[in-house]
Amino acid sequence: MTTNPSDESQPSGSTPPPAPSGYEAQVPPAGSVPPAGSVPPPPGAGAVPPPPAYGSTPPPAYGSTPPPAYGGPAPAYGTPGVAPMSDADQRLWATLAHIGPIILGFIAPLVIWLVYKDRGRFVEEQAKEALNFQITLTIAGIAVAIITAITLGLGAILYLAFIAALIFMIMAAVATNKGEAYRYPVNIRFIK
Repeated sequence: MTTNPSDESQPSGSTPPPAPSGYEAQVPPAGSVPPAGSVPPPPGAGAVPPPPAYGSTPPPAYGSTPPPAYGGPAPAYGTPGVAPMSDADQRLWATLAHIGPIILGFIAPLVIWLVYKDRGRFVEEQAKEALNFQITLTIAGIAVAIITAITLGLGAILYLAFIAALIFMIMAAVATNKGEAYRYPVNIRFIK
């Protein structure tokens, strides 16, 4: 019977040590010399790259287009690339277009119309309606001021019309908050 040198070093009846696996198989023991004629592995060979940072995604490949935001479809209304507003947001901004002039005058519906006109039909129509009403009120205010100056104060009775306008603005805000389109009874539609 022939014996291997490795058989002689192990006592009989004992199990051999387990074979190295994974990282242990790639790293030679300290102080060992690689066999003659062998090429050592390049630095970092067999190393595992670190996992990506939490929340980071790899950049898209060169020449590819990134996925659409939130995975939604292309906008159905207005300017391409501008996301349409939800119904609740449209109702909110339409309500603010009608009630905002109490503090800011015609500037509130003008800004809302310019900013949100391409994002929803409802907010566009209601902001235009509120803006036209505010332009009409501005013209009426100038007329009342002239009449008051000419008649030495008798035109002050016409200021009661502005109380009616305030009531119309509140009614418009309540209607648009419910999602109903509102048309002012007295309105010159300059912006169509």
